[in-house]
Amino acid sequence: KQKNFLRALGTELDPVVNIGKEGVTPTVVESAKEAITKRELIKVRVLQNSPEEPKDAIGRLTERMDADLVQVIGRNGLLFKRNFKKPQIEFPE
Repeated sequence: KQKNFLRALGTELDPVVNIGKEGVTPTVVESAKEAITKRELIKVRVLQNSPEEPKDAIGRLTERMDADLVQVIGRNGLLFKRNFKKPQIEFPE
């Protein structure tokens, strides 16, 4: 139920992190961590020139960030990580 709610929120988001020809670098992980701390839910795009398959690249990024993978559609992934200090997203009952 929570995943469906997050997917619905994710349809309106623009990608804030792009994984390019270098793959999942420490810089990409760092910028994704900053973004997810502020927003809790981020969209990630794997560019055409990435050496990895989108699912693999997004999976690796999710592991390194210690986040939850909500979904992968094509080259886009939706990641969630709760910010317990400043929660942004209110889940329905």
